[in-house]
Amino acid sequence: MNLLRPVRTRYAPSPTGFQHIGGLRTALYCYLFAKKHQGTLVLRIEDTDQKRYVAGAEQYILDACQWVGIEFDESPIVGGAFGPYRQSERRHIYKEYIAILLQNGGAYYAFDSAESLEQLRQSHEAAGGSFTYNALNRLQLNNSLTRSADEVAELLRKGADYTVRLKTPEQPEAITFYDQVRGEVTFQSSEIDDKVLYKSDGWPTYHLANVVDDHLMQISHVVRGEEWLSSTPLHVLLYRYFGWSDTMPQFAHLPLLLNPGGRGKLSKRHADQLGFPVFPLAWSNAATSESSNGFREMGFRPAAFTNFLALLGWNDGSEREIFSMDELIAAFDLERVHKAGAKFDFDKAKWFNAQYLKNTPDEILTEDLLHDKQAQGKSRAFLQEAIGMYKDRLTFLHEFWENTTFLFEAPKTYDTEALRKSWKDDTAEHLSQLKNRFEQLPVFDAASVEQCIKDYAAEKNIKMGALMPPLRLALTGIGGGASLPHIAALIERFEVVKRIDNALQNWQNLL
Repeated sequence: MNLLRPVRTRYAPSPTGFQHIGGLRTALYCYLFAKKHQGTLVLRIEDTDQKRYVAGAEQYILDACQWVGIEFDESPIVGGAFGPYRQSERRHIYKEYIAILLQNGGAYYAFDSAESLEQLRQSHEAAGGSFTYNALNRLQLNNSLTRSADEVAELLRKGADYTVRLKTPEQPEAITFYDQVRGEVTFQSSEIDDKVLYKSDGWPTYHLANVVDDHLMQISHVVRGEEWLSSTPLHVLLYRYFGWSDTMPQFAHLPLLLNPGGRGKLSKRHADQLGFPVFPLAWSNAATSESSNGFREMGFRPAAFTNFLALLGWNDGSEREIFSMDELIAAFDLERVHKAGAKFDFDKAKWFNAQYLKNTPDEILTEDLLHDKQAQGKSRAFLQEAIGMYKDRLTFLHEFWENTTFLFEAPKTYDTEALRKSWKDDTAEHLSQLKNRFEQLPVFDAASVEQCIKDYAAEKNIKMGALMPPLRLALTGIGGGASLPHIAALIERFEVVKRIDNALQNWQNLL
């Protein structure tokens, strides 16, 4: 990639709701790209839509990014040379720049009421068409292009409601730009309407604020979702009207995240039906009584989730799937982002989490377990040995407690079907004799227990399969699990002997 200036990219979410994982993926790609090129990542909060503002949404964005390891070089929190970084604090700047557009003819005042525009839309639809405010009809509407300068000045003096609209080219032309994901993209100016840029209440719309801020913050690359692709020719025009075409950022529009079936954008409704979240963190909205679960609360490790998210629409050209954050940074390339939408696969997300659990050192997992209420009264050494035995069998760390109850207390129930399959006339005798030999072992560790069982089987000329299943049931109550000698060593000799005695007494009523 030919970089003509220092890389400065931004993640610019709107706090109008709680951040979808599609937005978090955009933040991640911005982060990877900036770090790959020793650049700067800016967090800008685009909060100009005050009517849809959701309390707590900005903090949620910060918390979600922090959870997956995204760090911002400039933001409302850490500051920077190009602040403020909340658009609501930059209104005076937008007022200055909308005045420039009005003066140079790139925009105009429009005084049409919402009711009159709605009537126009309805009449066009009734005639089988659609209404667009643009070069084809703006000279028939109520705006500064059809009124005298004195009339416009009087309306403004009286405080009339107005909007300021972009003035698209009068003659149709092709607007072409290069997208680093999609290549060369062309729109016709006739496809663009005269978008509202500014309102009489002093608030800009997304289009004006976005372009002005990207220019003033010296953004070199705009990485955002493909839903903004159709707005880009409008932004290209704004760069032209301001005289900023030479410093216009390069664009990269990311593919949609799709529902698991591949049809439609990944939605909360569809995800709820399938039993998984679409938000990185759980949230609740006191104003609407809505709430949603999050991947963090489900038990996903942040590094596993980040790895999974990075591969939703990108790969390095190989079959490799497991990457650390540093490895993602080294491998990331915008031109390897896919054009097609990426289907969300929750089972794959769980697979990533399982892989990360397997590869996480036992002492780190133990530290996490010690924060759980179930760990109360349990030693660090015991938990560390136990998680080492069971982490390969887990998808989420919290499953450890569900799958290892027998490590902490003797089984109260037994897998009756497995018991009946393994029970033979001499099973009770074999278990009793094994118990006696366990009591006599000089050292009671996994190796000694395993050798004791093998020696007994050889002496009695029976297969290990005649001993291990009923012994496992006696110690754990279930028919499968981790290495039985290691389980025996972990719960220790006295408990093993006690559980064999209890099992032989209880099984009389089950057989």
